[in-house]
Amino acid sequence: MSAPAQTTRGVTLTADPLIALRQVALRVRGQPVMAALPGGFVTRRKGHGQDIADVRSYLPGDDLRHLDRGSTARTGVLHVRQFMDERDRVTLLVADFRAPMLWGLKRAFRSVAAAEALVLLGWQAVEEGGRVGLLALTGGTPVAVRPRGRARGMLEVIGGLVTAHAQALKVPHSLPLDVALDPVGRIAPRGAEVVIASGFDAPGALHDRFADLSRCRYLHLLRLSDAEAGGLPRGRYPIRLANGRRLRVAVSGKAAPPPDISTISGQAALRLDAAWPIDQLAQRLAAAFPTDRVP
Repeated sequence: MSAPAQTTRGVTLTADPLIALRQVALRVRGQPVMAALPGGFVTRRKGHGQDIADVRSYLPGDDLRHLDRGSTARTGVLHVRQFMDERDRVTLLVADFRAPMLWGLKRAFRSVAAAEALVLLGWQAVEEGGRVGLLALTGGTPVAVRPRGRARGMLEVIGGLVTAHAQALKVPHSLPLDVALDPVGRIAPRGAEVVIASGFDAPGALHDRFADLSRCRYLHLLRLSDAEAGGLPRGRYPIRLANGRRLRVAVSGKAAPPPDISTISGQAALRLDAAWPIDQLAQRLAAAFPTDRVP
């Protein structure tokens, strides 16, 4: 007898596999990245920290306390040190667990793949010294976790994802995505990085929402699809709509996969496929979110 849906791998979220993604994120981060999306978050800025950014010639008005004795003695010209800015990096992970995300054709539900992608990025963020928070959208009350740093912060995020996904599996209805995203602006502080993982099947009126978030935050979209899962064979299939109506739809065959980068309400979105194995998912994210990305 097969396991019930509530315990089937790829249908539910459990903490242990998400915790284990830390090692995957660290391993992939050490591999060379061949390409990256433009945009992102500045992880190192010149400012008033303690790590040295570079050494340059003295200019009138520079702080003499920052003179670099070695370069000055070697060249006979005054040189000063510039330092890295110590900034508080906050990343808010937004997981869409609403009803349209609770399906999949091969490896996992799109909601599960969305959680995996966000956790991979979350582990990367805390390893770089940042803080990570969560907003998980369900059919009911969303689950929020305030930003915290280090492994403890990620464990709280993972716990929030597991709880929210279990709740979402019990709720057959959901709010439109643009309405469900309303709390993001209140939770994510100015200057934060906001990563939204969704299928964006019926995005609604998102243009203004994205414009507001992008004005003082760094917004990234992860679009979860299932285009490479092999598709359904040709035929007619019963479906149930959100209002309870039942219909039969005709499937003509496997559709061509969408492009890797698409645009949703004026915002670039990186496509990820729920059928991909974890390593492929991690490699795509490492290419799109390098540690030295800048806005």
